Amino acid sequence: MTLEQLRIFVAVAEREHVTEAARALNLTQSAISNAIAALEERHAVRLFDRVGRGIVLNATGRSFLGEARGVLARAQAAEAALADMGGLRRGRLAIFASQTIAGYWLPRRLAAFHLRYPGIALDVAIGNTREAAAAVLEGAAELGFVEGEIDAPGLERSVIGVDRLLLLLPPDHPLAGKAVLSVAELRALTWVLRERGSGTRSSLEAALRAAGVAAGDLQVAMTLPSNEAVLAAAEAGAGATALSESVVVAALAAGRLARAGFDLPERSFRLLRHEARYRSKAADAFVAELG
Repeated sequence: MTLEQLRIFVAVAEREHVTEAARALNLTQSAISNAIAALEERHAVRLFDRVGRGIVLNATGRSFLGEARGVLARAQAAEAALADMGGLRRGRLAIFASQTIAGYWLPRRLAAFHLRYPGIALDVAIGNTREAAAAVLEGAAELGFVEGEIDAPGLERSVIGVDRLLLLLPPDHPLAGKAVLSVAELRALTWVLRERGSGTRSSLEAALRAAGVAAGDLQVAMTLPSNEAVLAAAEAGAGATALSESVVVAALAAGRLARAGFDLPERSFRLLRHEARYRSKAADAFVAELG
């Protein structure tokens, strides 16, 4: 088993598509297929199910994926430690950011860092808050950026910015112009929300809970995996939602959505770092740039 085989396996497993993995790794499809076949044959296991003309990660593959990621993360950490000796002239920094931060807060900071340290490759993954915390804990990312609170032993957390959620309704909704929504009106709303584990949803549920509306009381019509999908559904009239002000500024200005009469508190953008893992000079430099 080689690191290259593990790298190919992870790329295919994450995409469940040989062609897309080949494109991402700049390899031929035959090289990808041969590497997966060699890995399976050597250990007498099947990691993927062949369904029609496609492939699907099976239970064995899912179990192995975490181990493979861990090995690659440790190999990357070793490479990063050596690259540090070059004084930030080369290296790689793995970052995992939740969607709102990745889409609206992080890009200009990534660009500024790249201009200062062009030899440091920035590898940015995007998911929800829970996934970002898991990536830092597992060593798949050295820095995590999330919205709101996260309770995960082993992580250091520091506030690096603030954000405000807005409660939103279609502009023709009967409650769109009301100054303050009652508990009964909040319970009666139909909602379009981000998935569980996202900072946006957990922040909304915490605020509603403080106002006397439990998460179980919400009439959730749709659960969607991205800010953009939630925004599009809300603009189409699917229901009430809560999104970051930075996400919806254009929709509000164009009148495609209206604010609802329920104030949500500011939430913090937080930086996550592992308490015990090696800290690269590239990560320290990136964090210093944030200040």
